Amino acid sequence: MSDRVRTRDRVAHVLGAALWAVAAAHASQADGESHHELNAVDPRCDRGCLTGILDQYLSGMVEHDPARVPFADRVKFTENNVELKIGDGLWGTVSGIKHDADLEFADPQWGEVGFYAVVEEHGIPALIALRLRVENRRISEVETIVHRKADGPGADPASFKHDPAFFQTLPPSERSPRARMIDLAYGYFSTLQLNDGKIFTQFDDTCARWEDGIQGAGNPNAQNPYERMPCGEQFKLGNYRWDTRVRDRAFLLVDEARGLVLARAFIDHAGVLTDYTLTNGEKKVSPVKAPQTWCMFELFKIRNGKIFRIEAVFVGVPYYSPSPWVHYDH
Repeated sequence: MSDRVRTRDRVAHVLGAALWAVAAAHASQADGESHHELNAVDPRCDRGCLTGILDQYLSGMVEHDPARVPFADRVKFTENNVELKIGDGLWGTVSGIKHDADLEFADPQWGEVGFYAVVEEHGIPALIALRLRVENRRISEVETIVHRKADGPGADPASFKHDPAFFQTLPPSERSPRARMIDLAYGYFSTLQLNDGKIFTQFDDTCARWEDGIQGAGNPNAQNPYERMPCGEQFKLGNYRWDTRVRDRAFLLVDEARGLVLARAFIDHAGVLTDYTLTNGEKKVSPVKAPQTWCMFELFKIRNGKIFRIEAVFVGVPYYSPSPWVHYDH
C-alpha cells in the first residue's frame, strides 16, 4: 500500500501543475481525491454576495431559525463527518459567535465561502470551521467541523486569535495560479503521509502551523524544540512518520486574492509503528498506540509560491471512517 501511494505521489508531481487543471474537473474517485470543476457556479454572486449569504447562515444558526437562511430545495449538511438535518447538532446548542475571532474567505469561481471562528454552546467556547456551497444564491451544501474541549488537546478557544497573515490580501506579484495553489496543498499532504524527510511541496522558511488553536510549528515560545522549527524543517526530519495515510483529499475553496486554499482530508494512524529514527539519527517513539483517524479542514496561506501559514481544525473519528462527501464532491 505505501509503495503504491508513494509512486502515485511522485508521478503526480512530475506531471506538474498543468495537469491539475484537468484533474480538478475529472476527479479520481478510485484514489479518494476530488476537486471542484473550474467553471463559475454563479458569476453574479461575487465575494460580497457569498459573505453576505454566510452572514445570513450564521445569524439563522444563532437564532435557531432555519427559515431565515436561503437554503436550496435540497441541502447536504454534515457536522464532524456525520450527515445531519439542518437544525440539528450545533444548530441546537450554539449560543453565540465570538466575532473578534472571525476569519472569512470566499471563492466566487466555485461558489464557495469559508469561515473559521470561535462559537459558544451554552456559553462554552469551541473552535469551528465551516464551508458553504452557494448555487443560484442558495446554500446547497453545509460542512462543519467543531472542535470542542472534550475532543482532545487544543488551545483555549476563548483566547484564540488567527495569525494576521490569513486576513491579508496579497499584491498580484505574490499570488500563485489556482492550479499551482492546489498542487502545493496536495504536496503538503503527500509530505505528511509516511513522513520520511522527502518534501513534495514548497515551504516558506518561516512557515508556521496551528492545529486546533495550538501553534505546533514556527512557534518561538514553544518549550518543545520541534515546535519552534518552521514547517519544512520538521518534515525534513521525518518527525511525523506515524501518519500512515492522508486520504480522501478534497480541495474545496481557493481564495486567490488572499492566497488561501481550504482542503478536507483524513489522517489515518494504523498504530503499528513503534520506534523510528529521524533523518538526523535521533531515536523517537510514536505517540500513537492504537488505530485512530482525524477528520480535518486545513487552510493554507500561500505566498510567493510557498506555503507560509497553515491552520487546521480537526476531530477524532472512528478509524478509517469514510467521508460522506467522497462521492458528492464536485
